[in-house]
Amino acid sequence: MKNQPYQCGLDAAIDVVDGKWKVLILWALHERPRRFGATRRELPGISEKVLTQQLRELEADLVVHREVFEDTAIPRVEYSLTEFGQELNRALGPLGEWGRKRLQMLKELDDSPSSLAG
Repeated sequence: MKNQPYQCGLDAAIDVVDGKWKVLILWALHERPRRFGATRRELPGISEKVLTQQLRELEADLVVHREVFEDTAIPRVEYSLTEFGQELNRALGPLGEWGRKRLQMLKELDDSPSSLAG
């Protein structure tokens, strides 16, 4: 985990989800554990390198759990949310709802006649 001097709780929370992909990774893992490839397919546009890096950071922040299953010929790895990660996802839910409202507002602005005049 990062040892940074935070100003407040929000600062500490934003540090965990900072960046384009972390919130999307958390959302991809919210239903069930996923293997690396399945997680990558959920996130079109993310590179293997970035997904690996982001998963490692989320694991270090104790919101993602990495489990290696060596009971098969080819070991498999699954990623899941820890209880702390599930709590973070629940906290992000209202922010996602706000974002959906914002998207709708922006769409309505784009569709309005005044935006066509510009």
